[in-house]
Amino acid sequence: MFMESNLINVTKTYLPSKEKYQKYIDEIFESGRVTNNGPMVKRLEKRLADYLGVKNIILVANGTMALGIAYKLLRLEGEVITTPFSFVATTSSLSYAGLKPIFADIDPETFNLDPKNIEAAITEQTSAIVPVHIFGNACEVEEIESIAQKHNLKVIYDAAHTFDAQYKGKSLLSHGDISILSFHATKLFHTIEGGALIIEDDALAREVRLLINFGIDGPDSVKALGINAKMNEFEAAMGLCVLEDMDIVLDHQRDVYERYESSLKDVVSFQKKNKNSTQNYGYFPVLFKTENEVLRVQKALKDAGIFPRRYFYPSLDTLPYIEVSTTMSVSRDIASRILVLPSYYSLTKDQQTLIMDIVRGVIRDDAFSGL
Repeated sequence: MFMESNLINVTKTYLPSKEKYQKYIDEIFESGRVTNNGPMVKRLEKRLADYLGVKNIILVANGTMALGIAYKLLRLEGEVITTPFSFVATTSSLSYAGLKPIFADIDPETFNLDPKNIEAAITEQTSAIVPVHIFGNACEVEEIESIAQKHNLKVIYDAAHTFDAQYKGKSLLSHGDISILSFHATKLFHTIEGGALIIEDDALAREVRLLINFGIDGPDSVKALGINAKMNEFEAAMGLCVLEDMDIVLDHQRDVYERYESSLKDVVSFQKKNKNSTQNYGYFPVLFKTENEVLRVQKALKDAGIFPRRYFYPSLDTLPYIEVSTTMSVSRDIASRILVLPSYYSLTKDQQTLIMDIVRGVIRDDAFSGL
């Protein structure tokens, strides 16, 4: 048996110093404001907008809520084209909003929604496209924008993995009608729980602020249908702390990524990166030759107290509550052969070396045995 403290999970929450967090907590206690768009939330929104180079950023309770609010804000209806290779929230948020997810298959190298498959999925009922920058790898945003303009469709990017990514020298988050971020504790930048909407249009940004606070626009006035999706002050305080440390976190993630890449490049395949985009190195996905190889590597790592994840398995076109007319064969294939290795700030070089040695050892043994 392994002690929980000794386990190596696929990710581990970055926590700033307790002393740093305590200073912000003291401010909260002094102000007495714990929610309802308090000073911590306002401060974090301003700092994030400056850090990311975006115009309007609105903090919310979580990334899934951000997606739902985006659908409501843009008044989507009918069908929405999206990717079958993502975390389940991308699809479930659509279904929960009463929209019909229509899958278009992914590119087998980038793992992103393949633009050439989008147009064939468009019908008279299509209102939007919801692509995902998988593992922080930028979609072909210009091609998707061209298709959307041609067919008068909205574009909402699920950019949950895409903190601080640039596309052609500009924030990747500025593409689409709306981009959403997740600030869950598993992300590079986090607020414990949380998320955000990034919107260029000032009028839409003002409307979002109504929607996330029940539609209330004054002490005695409810202007629109809304919901409670606000971030609280304690979460915003954590975000302020983490943001101060982001440079060291990102540098460490790059080092982890580069060590994995150097050691494993001759035994596994990697995601093809968008040449016009920067990376934040938040995840290290590897693609094996077969699903059996994935399962053997996963078992060997588990036996050593190491727990990678099969992100994203299963392919979302297999969900029991979704009607699918066409099998997403590429997504199913990639989902069956992919494994994301542990990558986080406190992962040590010795731990990473152990992971790499196990992966290489399983593949070497398979090669000797003819598997």
